[in-house]
Amino acid sequence: MYTQSRVAANAYANVGLETGVLAASPHQLIIMLYEGAELAVRMAIKHMNEGDLARKSAAITKASTIILEGLSAALDARQGGDLANQLAALYDYMNKRLMLAHLNNQTAPLEEVLGLLRELHGAWKQIGFKGQSAAASLQPIAA
Repeated sequence: MYTQSRVAANAYANVGLETGVLAASPHQLIIMLYEGAELAVRMAIKHMNEGDLARKSAAITKASTIILEGLSAALDARQGGDLANQLAALYDYMNKRLMLAHLNNQTAPLEEVLGLLRELHGAWKQIGFKGQSAAASLQPIAA
């Protein structure tokens, strides 16, 4: 019976996540990708420290997939210009650090990637906050 409850809870969580993704703006989707990548890296560190190599590997793979197939794939070099190119290079660097951590079973490269993700995530959230503030100031005030 517990297994059925767990399956139901997981299905509910997946529906909630899918609904959140479908309702999210492009800006919110990038925030979700950063959050997912950060969580995966934190889990990789945890599993590495616990000696659980299979889960460490899965977490690093997940982080790498989010960075390469999510964040990097979302870049538009034509519209983003130099900034998009610099971010692409940074994402490539992060992926190399993830692979180094995986191969050498070291947490230091994971900590470095986590720090970079946090910094970018924070900057991205500030961009959204400032954009929302600017949009709110353009709204007509009801009399």
